[in-house]
Amino acid sequence: MSFDTWLVFMGAAFALSIAPGPNNLMAMFNGARYGVGASAFGGIGRLLAFALMIAITATGLGVVLATSELAFVVIKWAGAAYLVYLGIKTWRSTVASANTDDVDPAEDAVLGRRPRAIDLARREFLTAMGNPKAILIFTAFFPQFLTAQHSYGLQFAIMGVTFLAMEACVLMAYGLVGGQVKGFVRSARHLRILNRVSGGVLMGAGAMLAAARR
Repeated sequence: MSFDTWLVFMGAAFALSIAPGPNNLMAMFNGARYGVGASAFGGIGRLLAFALMIAITATGLGVVLATSELAFVVIKWAGAAYLVYLGIKTWRSTVASANTDDVDPAEDAVLGRRPRAIDLARREFLTAMGNPKAILIFTAFFPQFLTAQHSYGLQFAIMGVTFLAMEACVLMAYGLVGGQVKGFVRSARHLRILNRVSGGVLMGAGAMLAAARR
């Protein structure tokens, strides 16, 4: 792969990564609810899922999954159900609060419970794995930049590392955007509103995934 080809691939990978899909929305809401650090920890699960998908594509299994109608439908409905489940869980999540001397008595201090890093990562991993279009993208996108003059495996490795680096940058950006929102969440009531918004968006994403066609 020439340097010019790699630059084009990097730009295209960034454009794909920055689209506001379920994982990016989850990173933003994690940043808003728990902070940028939590969003970054959660993103590790997404990167692991995409690394696995890239490996599947590189071995040729991605072509099998991409052409299998049954595999597409099973993954699609499993992913949609999981997103709806997360949305309902987020919508209904309880908000612990307590009065402090530093806060207006009319408003409660928010004591949002931060999930364990492993739980955040697992959610992002399952969300990414439940999106069959990701495998379709890798199967259709990566081969466009392969050249016969260079090692197939090395080119795939370079593209895989580059794509994951773009994803890491994007998930941090979404987490930072969410972190800005966190500064405005100063009461239990605000956090409940944020939970309803993020839960509703995740349920909507699940419905859109269920309605998606190949």
